[in-house]
Amino acid sequence: MSRTRVWPLYVGGALGPYGSTMVTPILQEVAEGLDSTPEIAASALTAYMIPFAALMLVSGTLAERWGRRRTVRVSLVVFVLACGLCALAPTMELFLAARVLQGATNAFTTPLLVASITDSVPRARLGRAMGWFAAWQAAGQAFSPLISGVSGAVDWRLAFVAPALCAVLLALLPPDEAVSERRASGRASWRSLANSQLALACALAFLCYLAAVGLTVLSVLRAEDAFGLGPLERGLVASAFGIAGLLMADTAGRVLDRIGPLALGLIANTVLAFGLVTAALGPSAVAMVLGVVAVGAAVTAMRATVNSMAATSTAENRAGASSLALSFQFFGGALAVAVWVPLYVLAPGAGFAATALAPVIAILLLAAVRRRIRS
Repeated sequence: MSRTRVWPLYVGGALGPYGSTMVTPILQEVAEGLDSTPEIAASALTAYMIPFAALMLVSGTLAERWGRRRTVRVSLVVFVLACGLCALAPTMELFLAARVLQGATNAFTTPLLVASITDSVPRARLGRAMGWFAAWQAAGQAFSPLISGVSGAVDWRLAFVAPALCAVLLALLPPDEAVSERRASGRASWRSLANSQLALACALAFLCYLAAVGLTVLSVLRAEDAFGLGPLERGLVASAFGIAGLLMADTAGRVLDRIGPLALGLIANTVLAFGLVTAALGPSAVAMVLGVVAVGAAVTAMRATVNSMAATSTAENRAGASSLALSFQFFGGALAVAVWVPLYVLAPGAGFAATALAPVIAILLLAAVRRRIRS
């Protein structure tokens, strides 16, 4: 298998997180540029994530039937168009509509990449492969707020150039057909998705992103409200999340291969809860960033865990299983703004710290599953 034609699978993983978080450090600039408010601009995250999550309920299974390679290529072309519409939008309404299109197109890329990686890697090294995929996702999350923050200091519309160029490159250089073709036998089945392993992966994915996206939004708001940081500094704070995940990804994959998803899930969610409380209640910007770093590392470990659990839950419909888990993940992300921002407005410290409830629930769920397996 040619290494040079497998790399698009990993690079493509960066687009989903990049698109979801790229507007967080420039909410103020988008609002001012489109004669709106930061609170309304924050709904750009939801506008992206709801169609992203909703279509992933079915996108993987449909793409297994249509052909992975063709589906990914068409989706990337439409994503470029959506980036252009975001950059040129004259009103907040059109901007949000373009964000909806961005989310819809990315629903047909990420789960197919996860399925193709699972088909291409020996099971003994799958955890490490998912760690590398998570690394690219973390890279997208790390560099999107940094690039957006720099762009916001000049013109927020420039923030949409980088993801568009990346999508053009991937559309021109897709992975080999031998890597991206569907390898399951028979017709992709919806019924194969009804299994307990996939159900657990979906629950963990939902809770992880409910907390993680809450952090990405609230840490930016707190950076401005409590510490008076500008768009570039806010972008750096948000980038700490992805950079930590990028550095953690290979280790997370190796640990996943060694101890399994349940044990790694317990460790990652414990670190996640600690990081959220630290970011919410830390007395300085440095303390807040340390919390963001802990959360970024934990979320990358959970991405590798969830992707591995989902993709191996059924051999008949890997892309369908991956897309279903990712759908729950981004539904959690889509609800994060609506759940946590009002709590933050009412009580900034306690409202922010409340995000730790999500990983606590995940810990209880994982502990219950482990007890049932041992009994």
